[in-house]
Amino acid sequence: MTHLAQPTASHFINGEYVEDTTGTPIPVIYAATGETIATVYAATPAIVEKALETAKAAQTAWAKMTGTERGRILRRAADILRERNHDLSVLETYDTGKPLQETLVADATSGADALEYFGGLAASLTGEHIPLGEDWVYTVREPLGVCVGIGAWNYPTQIACWKGAPALACGNAMVFKPSETTPLCALKVAEILHEAGLPAGLYNVIQGMGEVGGALVTDPRVDKVSLTGSVPTGKKVYAAAASEMKHVTMELGGKSPMIVFEDADIENAIGGAINGNFYSSGQVCSNGTRVFVHKDIKEEFLARLAERVSGAILGDPQDEATNFGPMVSERQMDIVLGYIEQGKEEGARLICGGNRVDMPGYFVAPTVFADVTDDMVIAREEIFGPVMAVLDFEDEAEVIARANDTEFGLSAGVFTRDLSRGHRVIGALEAGSCFINSYNDAPVEAPFGGVKASGVGRENSKEAINHYSQVKSVYVRMGDVEAAF
Repeated sequence: MTHLAQPTASHFINGEYVEDTTGTPIPVIYAATGETIATVYAATPAIVEKALETAKAAQTAWAKMTGTERGRILRRAADILRERNHDLSVLETYDTGKPLQETLVADATSGADALEYFGGLAASLTGEHIPLGEDWVYTVREPLGVCVGIGAWNYPTQIACWKGAPALACGNAMVFKPSETTPLCALKVAEILHEAGLPAGLYNVIQGMGEVGGALVTDPRVDKVSLTGSVPTGKKVYAAAASEMKHVTMELGGKSPMIVFEDADIENAIGGAINGNFYSSGQVCSNGTRVFVHKDIKEEFLARLAERVSGAILGDPQDEATNFGPMVSERQMDIVLGYIEQGKEEGARLICGGNRVDMPGYFVAPTVFADVTDDMVIAREEIFGPVMAVLDFEDEAEVIARANDTEFGLSAGVFTRDLSRGHRVIGALEAGSCFINSYNDAPVEAPFGGVKASGVGRENSKEAINHYSQVKSVYVRMGDVEAAF
């Protein structure tokens, strides 16, 4: 990895790289080979303290800058991310194992989009004037203060920007803790932000496991916590933040439905199902892993799906011809293989895949199960791997009820040529981020987030501003004050 402009220390605090090797060592393992390519050290209490103290100190002056000035820095950072897209994509591939073919178009570019969008929005964050006869009220949009971001391992560069960009645009400071599985990319985001002119201390990155996350979430200096992760982790972090009355955004898991009606364009529906199950080797929270296919087209759908899945090219993720990479870690591979065994035991029909691939790294073949029923474990639990469950249906009302019969509510998709049916069905599905004749698009202009156990709050779009700022209202009386005595 030496040819790569990789981070030079474990943490980035107060505008510079910081090392403290007394913390627990965290090996960075390349998922395509199983080799350790770097080691970072978990933040010690002294590192946590330094990150929070410098963030708190820097935030006051940052909040006093104009939105235009703040936005200019974010937009400059977006330009640098795009200029260095190739190197950042190579690093993302080392961090996650995702194919370079994918990271070149989906990761640093998406992070740059967020920095550009919120950089452009920063100057427009205004309050309102509310007339009340001769008196009036005006509102002011203020930053929250110090925000903590806790990242997931599937999109380390993107998540660092999705959380950092709106936080900084609103005038907050951020302390970001990446997943211990993918610790490298967020450090480069911090480095680039400071190169673009971000004052020191406003975007600090520290490494660590749950213990470090816990120290950040419960610190009284922290005003807001934004987590991307699993539902069990989310419940713990939400509870800890709530006990201190902190603001939260929770972007959690899903078991999202994708419904394919008999009149759907089959090639597009299969394309959506492939994107919603096998992109990033299935390691995407919004994936449509319950694919409900109308009985009339089921066998045609499955036959064509199997043909197209056979076009997956597994191999060295740094080779741009590879379009399907390994699981992020050995642990995640073992979890996914366990679910595949359960699917076989429960009697689902294996259409393709269903095994670990005999090559270095943590590769699981793209797997499709058909004849899946609603009560099977593979149809109930989030697998977070390349496992698609295909279920049959005949009736619209029935498929809506079955699609909604889950604790989750992150995403949902419908494929149909009947536009009124498309809108009607999406309108009835309990999910936050939905698609008609598409799946898993996540432009920064659109809100992203779930309902039910899939989370609280929204990332991206103007909605994110509401989650990184608060409103102060000021009543102005023009005349005399009346009082009882």
